[in-house]
Amino acid sequence: MPQADIVILGGGSGGYACALRAAELGKSVILIDADKLGGTCLHRGCIPTKALLHAAEVADSARESDEFGVKATFEGIDMPQVNKYRDGVVGRLYKGLQGLIKSRGVTLVEGYGKMVGPTTVEVNGEQYTGENLVLATGSYAKSLPGLEIDGRIMTSDQALTLDYVPERVIVLGGGVIGVEFASVWKSFGSDVTIVEALPHLVPNEDEACSKALERAYKKRGINLSLGVRFAGATQNESGVQVSLEDGTTIDADLLLVAVGRGPSTDGMGYDEQGVAMDRGWVLVDERLRTNLPGVFAVGDITPGLQLAHRGFQHGIFVAEEIAGEAPMPIPDINIPRVTYCEPEVASVGLTEVEAIEAHGADSITTYEYNLGGNGKSQILATAGFIKLVQLTDGPVIGIHMVGSRLGEQVGEAQLIVNWEAHPTDVASLIHAHPTQNEAMGEAHLALAGKPLHAHA
Repeated sequence: MPQADIVILGGGSGGYACALRAAELGKSVILIDADKLGGTCLHRGCIPTKALLHAAEVADSARESDEFGVKATFEGIDMPQVNKYRDGVVGRLYKGLQGLIKSRGVTLVEGYGKMVGPTTVEVNGEQYTGENLVLATGSYAKSLPGLEIDGRIMTSDQALTLDYVPERVIVLGGGVIGVEFASVWKSFGSDVTIVEALPHLVPNEDEACSKALERAYKKRGINLSLGVRFAGATQNESGVQVSLEDGTTIDADLLLVAVGRGPSTDGMGYDEQGVAMDRGWVLVDERLRTNLPGVFAVGDITPGLQLAHRGFQHGIFVAEEIAGEAPMPIPDINIPRVTYCEPEVASVGLTEVEAIEAHGADSITTYEYNLGGNGKSQILATAGFIKLVQLTDGPVIGIHMVGSRLGEQVGEAQLIVNWEAHPTDVASLIHAHPTQNEAMGEAHLALAGKPLHAHA
């Protein structure tokens, strides 16, 4: 029976990060995966969707070039060529990841693995045992009860394989996946309607960001149906019709079901081996330990944010935990979040509502810096803001941003929040001119009581 210090079940962001870091720390590693190395993020999620979003940005640039004095003609979208570009990006990253795994001496086992013992996984009739076992089997695109994924009704998995631009699309779900695909299709020329049962788009974000995104989407001509629940959908050879509980019906060529992702744990043997579960999620403590000795779980199968970089950091954390490095856990609330639509939404830390619930309204100070005062944002012709949430006379505990390319500013934002910086700490730092990064400095200057390119 093959043995190793660590057996990892799942080769996505969490699994392969754990494998690479553990090997770096001198541990022997067996990595088991039934799909392509890199998982959903690399092949069906983060990377391919962001490639589409960049193609959409190029399309918008061509369409709007006259505004900048550039004579260009937008002739349409060549989806086979877009897909070729996207697949090229994915392919290069996949090849690089395969090389990394091989160079670190990680044993890669291809096949469907199932937990059959306390730290044992069976693949294709052979068993692999580790001193420690890491569960990293990721997530899948969910649907709603009674809503079958078939034909013109699809999830992001099928939407990524389209070789044409649909004329009319209904997006069921106004969360991250829904608004990103809506953004792509609108830029590609589709008529897009988003249906969201909750009152706002990206409902987990600060309400100011949600409202700003809604205004931007309405300005772009994206139709919004907010606060109304989905009732049903029918399809035929020519299209799909969606019914809402208020009696409204909407017709389109396709329905994208973007109602979230569920943990890929069914049939994996976790229940049978006594792993503590809750509705399919693997329960862990703050050090990502399950209830079984030597068994850890990382990424999307654990309750919390479903983000590739969370899984990636989980993998590193567990490798270091097993190696005795005693790493410091980062709570989900302080993990940076980016929605890569147009305009982008980025955040880290507590929203204003969450901060008030945790600390009381009298203990919270907020400030919004409008991008109208930022030179680079004006050059890019983007509107938006950076909103700070501060414990009064204390550290900044939340940063929330809306605007083109503002996702690139979330790096500094997470340092500010995680290092518990005060506005005065950030105000004294130099932010290069002209950059959108200046907006981060200006916001903190204002909250520190010395606004420059902003009204007091």
